[in-house]
Amino acid sequence: MNDADLNTEDFFAKVRERILGPDGPLEGKKAFILGIANDQSIAYGCAMAMKAFGAEIAMTYLNEKTKKFTQGIAEKLGVAPELYLPCDVTQEGQLEAAFAAIEKHWGKLDIALHSIAFAPREDLHGRVIDCSLEGFTVAMQVSCYSFIHMARLAEPLMTDGGALVTMTYHGADRVIDHYNVMGPVKAALQSAALYLAAELGPKGIRVHPISPGPLKTRAASGISHFDELMEMAASKAPARALSTIEDIGMATAFLCTDYARMITGDIMYIDGGFHIVG
Repeated sequence: MNDADLNTEDFFAKVRERILGPDGPLEGKKAFILGIANDQSIAYGCAMAMKAFGAEIAMTYLNEKTKKFTQGIAEKLGVAPELYLPCDVTQEGQLEAAFAAIEKHWGKLDIALHSIAFAPREDLHGRVIDCSLEGFTVAMQVSCYSFIHMARLAEPLMTDGGALVTMTYHGADRVIDHYNVMGPVKAALQSAALYLAAELGPKGIRVHPISPGPLKTRAASGISHFDELMEMAASKAPARALSTIEDIGMATAFLCTDYARMITGDIMYIDGGFHIVG
């Protein structure tokens, strides 16, 4: 069964079969998901798994133009209307407004997941050495700094500890053809995640940079020759397969449970082992 054949109800039932007891390991937890673009998004897989584990979900959409792609998802996930929130991190005050809504409705937060990245096309498709200052700045703001900003806003709401999650890629660790400027940007994101883990650990807040293998998502569609990269990864990975949003969602949800309370700051590869050979 592939992701396209797996409806939300089947997914919930499948996950429930894998856990013990009538309640999920995230029962009663509050999760804020930043970056669901459509039903192929990694963030959607994570939100589904967290919901299946028992968490309540709040989520964002980028703007009115993109709302039509996520409104049905919000309904499937049982997101309260007041927690289905507009958020463009390049627009001043929107992330703060989202957290203000979460504080008003929930009063606390247990999980915050960051799954957004962007670089202007001309900078993404060119050499790193040719990247413009403006393009590099935008890529860093959206893909890296917004995670730090999110963590700062989440910290006072995580009164009982919690988990911060962000999505990186193996192109931060080594040169991947056509990944270009996103390599240095994701490397900065990974480093930021490690420092946040050290700073927030005493408060019981864990930080998980997740490194999936290549998937056909909206964000990845901007990378040239991406189909070739996926074919290469599937052929070289020890698992001889690409990860799905279900695979990434299940592993990420686990890391947000108390079962993983002593895991923080590690780059978690969910790529069928591609990073050890690719």
